[in-house]
Amino acid sequence: MSSRSTVAPLALAVGMLLVSMVSYQCGASLAKHLFPLVGAQGATAYRLGLSALLLLLWRRPWRHAGRRDWRVLWGYGLAMGAMNLVFYLSLRTIPLGIAVALEFTGPLALALFGSRRWLDFVWIALVVAGLALLLPLRGQLHALDPAGVMYALAAGAGWALYIVLGKKAGATHGADAVTLGTSIGALLAIPFGIAHAGSALLSPALLPYALGVAVLSSALPYSLEMVALTRLPARTFSTLLSLEPAIAAVAGVALLGERLSLLQWLAIATIIVAAAGTALSVQRPALAEPLAN
Repeated sequence: MSSRSTVAPLALAVGMLLVSMVSYQCGASLAKHLFPLVGAQGATAYRLGLSALLLLLWRRPWRHAGRRDWRVLWGYGLAMGAMNLVFYLSLRTIPLGIAVALEFTGPLALALFGSRRWLDFVWIALVVAGLALLLPLRGQLHALDPAGVMYALAAGAGWALYIVLGKKAGATHGADAVTLGTSIGALLAIPFGIAHAGSALLSPALLPYALGVAVLSSALPYSLEMVALTRLPARTFSTLLSLEPAIAAVAGVALLGERLSLLQWLAIATIIVAAAGTALSVQRPALAEPLAN
């Protein structure tokens, strides 16, 4: 009975994280279609601005107003805003799957630093092998835009901060942390969007697409991720995110027409095996490290 009561919430948290990753990549694919119209900056402003509005109307965090640790919330929100902005900037010049693979260096570093058992290093080694196969390291590396690569790596640093600060913010403020953090992130992103796209952001024809990006890329996945963040150890959460490059690559093929080689499909399989192994062993580290409430 005790074992089942421990496994059930962990399984639910893993399921929520998987749904959030699929939603995120579908939203990123939709956002990339907006780039010719409002740029990456405008798409980021749409994403965070409309997400913040939707979450504020739904959650109404002012009802739970009280003493808050605003330093953690501001750090979490600014990390979210910067991460989204530089990630979309990377998508202008490099494929979605490769951008996410590079961005993944952030959570991968967290997983490596937090590992204590040899089995954790086995899964991380598989992730590294998968990323090495996924990235065009041989023959095609010159085709990658250096600025795009740097933006994606910067997004990885923002992602690592998002995980660390998000866990703290979620433990203190619960689901309200997502709403407040997204609102703070929007304050960072919207000025960049206005400066780049101007009045084009107000086009009624773009509103349905903008809402789709906001819901799929932020409102839904960040809400689900916050639940997972508060129920999984940080290193387990980080390693589970190894599915992200694989999901991004599939989304790029299905929604953006990006092509993958046989070697890159092998990389996807390797990453999936690593993520599955981490999910199967999630209970063991959970017993050694208390979960956040």
